[in-house]
Amino acid sequence: MKLFVIGGDSRIGYMAEELLRRGESVTGLGISAEGIPVRLLTEGVQEADAVILGVPATRDGETVFAPSYSGLLPIDGIMEAAKPGTVLLCGIPGAVLTEKCRTAGLKLIDYFSREELSLLNAVPTAEGALEIAMRELPITLWKARCLVVGFGRIGKYLAHILAALGAQVTVSARRAADFARARMLGYESVETGAITRAVRNFDVIFNTVPERVLDASVLSALSPDALVIDLASLPGGVDTEAARAFGVKTIHALSLPGKVAPVTAGKILCDTVQGILSERN
Repeated sequence: MKLFVIGGDSRIGYMAEELLRRGESVTGLGISAEGIPVRLLTEGVQEADAVILGVPATRDGETVFAPSYSGLLPIDGIMEAAKPGTVLLCGIPGAVLTEKCRTAGLKLIDYFSREELSLLNAVPTAEGALEIAMRELPITLWKARCLVVGFGRIGKYLAHILAALGAQVTVSARRAADFARARMLGYESVETGAITRAVRNFDVIFNTVPERVLDASVLSALSPDALVIDLASLPGGVDTEAARAFGVKTIHALSLPGKVAPVTAGKILCDTVQGILSERN
């Protein structure tokens, strides 16, 4: 298949390079990558069997997210040039792009929803969260009192490596099975809806839940020296206005795989894309 890669952050560039190394036919536009032939938008889309965008695919619903490109890459240009049935692979397409693909007859696939990608992306996300905590905290993570809000893919791996570093780990969860798993692994646990009563005891809180779980009542109960690292996708899980009002130091750490480990993240994404294309073939 002929693949046309448009925009995206540095991990998309490394993904394109890896696809080329593995023998795929790859061209690109608006990506930071070596050895990838450049095509104009209309030309590249017309030639392609599959078009690949980044994470997120777009931030405004009108143009491709392409931070390394100086111009604008219109979504409508892709829709007009693509052959009906062309596959559009991207991460977090959003409602506007989804509807445009449906109208244009493109097959939209959100690779970010794939389980294999979500599981492996937890590794660079967790490592990036640790890097932020080590840089921002005046104490070591060894013996630090850490709360991991949410016990999903990222939460499980983050709790694992925090414990390996000697941190005192508490996880929040909602399901009985997750409480049992936390107990089995030696973590303390608290119900997510009841963390207000417990948060004052923590040095750092890592949120992985893409819901407003750290609201004003939680933030007001934090220790004045506590650090909050929000790993949830936009709009995040922290009431930012309340955090400012209470003077809580909060860092919303988005797209960590592409920032802290773009080569690894690119290879993970390459594996996922090739898996999707193999299934379709």
